[in-house]
Amino acid sequence: MRIVSLAGGIGGARFLRGLRAAAPDSEITVIGNTGDDIVLYGLQVCPDLDTVMYTLGDGIDEEQGWGRRDESHAVKEELAAYGVEPQWFGLGDRDFATHIVRTQMLRTGYPLSAVTEALCARWEPGVRLIPMTDDRVETHVVVSDEQGRRAIHFQEWWVRMRASVPAERIVLVGADEARPAPGVLEAVAEADAVILPPSNPVVSIGTILQIKGIREALEGKTVVGVSPIVGGAPVRGMADACLTAIGVETTAQAVLELYGSPLLDGWLVAEEDAGVRLDGVRVEARPLIMHDVEAAAAIARAALDMATGLAASRGRAAGAPDDAGTRDEVAGAPDDAGARSEAAGTRDEEER
Repeated sequence: MRIVSLAGGIGGARFLRGLRAAAPDSEITVIGNTGDDIVLYGLQVCPDLDTVMYTLGDGIDEEQGWGRRDESHAVKEELAAYGVEPQWFGLGDRDFATHIVRTQMLRTGYPLSAVTEALCARWEPGVRLIPMTDDRVETHVVVSDEQGRRAIHFQEWWVRMRASVPAERIVLVGADEARPAPGVLEAVAEADAVILPPSNPVVSIGTILQIKGIREALEGKTVVGVSPIVGGAPVRGMADACLTAIGVETTAQAVLELYGSPLLDGWLVAEEDAGVRLDGVRVEARPLIMHDVEAAAAIARAALDMATGLAASRGRAAGAPDDAGTRDEVAGAPDDAGARSEAAGTRDEEER
C-alpha cells in the first residue's frame, strides 16, 4: 500500500510513528511543513522536518517532543555570553550539527529536498520525508503590542511570546511563488490513501495546502484526517490561538469545515465529539489520545481502515452518484476554508 501523509510538529511526528507501526509493509511518503523554517545564527533550521526525522529515527527527546535526546547546551550558553540574539530559541549541541550540515549543503547548491534525503540517510526514519517545497517560505504573524503593529516570524510568536499576544493575521510569505518539491505531486498521484495527522491545521497542514497544486492533487484522492481537537481543546500545543487568528472555532466540527469536503473523505474524531457531521464526509468517533506508540498505531490503523473502505466504495460507485450509505450527510456544508487565510504583505522574521 502506498500512503502519503502531511505532517508537522510533535503530534504529527508521533502519529507517523504509529502509522509506520500500523502499516510496516507499506510505502509511506511524508510531506513535511517548512513554513516554520528559520535562519538562526546563520544556520538554516527546519523544526518540523527535524522533529519528524528525530522521532522516527529514535533520536528525539521524548519528554519535550522536540530536539535531541541526551542533549547539552554549551554552544547556546556561549552564544548568550557573547550577547548573541536571539536567546529565546534554544538549539542543543547535537542539534547544531544537523543545522550546520544542512546549511553547508544548501550553500553549495543542493535543494532542501536533496539535503533532507541526505540527512535521513543517517536517521533511517522508515519513511520517505520530502519538504513541501524547495523554495523559501516563512510563516509570519501580524501582532499589535507595545512596539506597535508589526509582522514577526512565527517562531518568535510561538516560542518567545508563547502565542500570548493575539495574532491578527497569519500568512505564509512566499507561498504565491513556491512550487511543490520534486516527488510531492508524484507521491500524491500514486498514493492509495492520504492521511492527515492531528497536526496544527493552520500552521502545519494549512501551510502545506497553500503550496500551489498540492491541495488540488489531494482532492482527487481518498483523504482521511484525524482531528487535532478533542472536546473543544487542542490535544497538545496552542492550535487554538492559530484557529482564533483565522476566525475558526476550536472544535472538531470547525476544523472539519476548515478542511472542507472537497478535500476530506473521512474524519476521525474523539468520542466526546461524536456529533460532528459534514455533508460528503464519513465521520467516525474513537479514542484519539496518543498515550504511546500502540495507541498511535491504533488510531492510524482506524484511519487506514476508513480510507480503504472509502476507496472501495468509490470504486464500486465509479460513474454513479455517491453511495449515501458510505457518507454522513448534513445539508449546508460551509465554503472551503482555504479562503479564510489572509495575506499580510509585510515581512519580519518549535514546536506544536
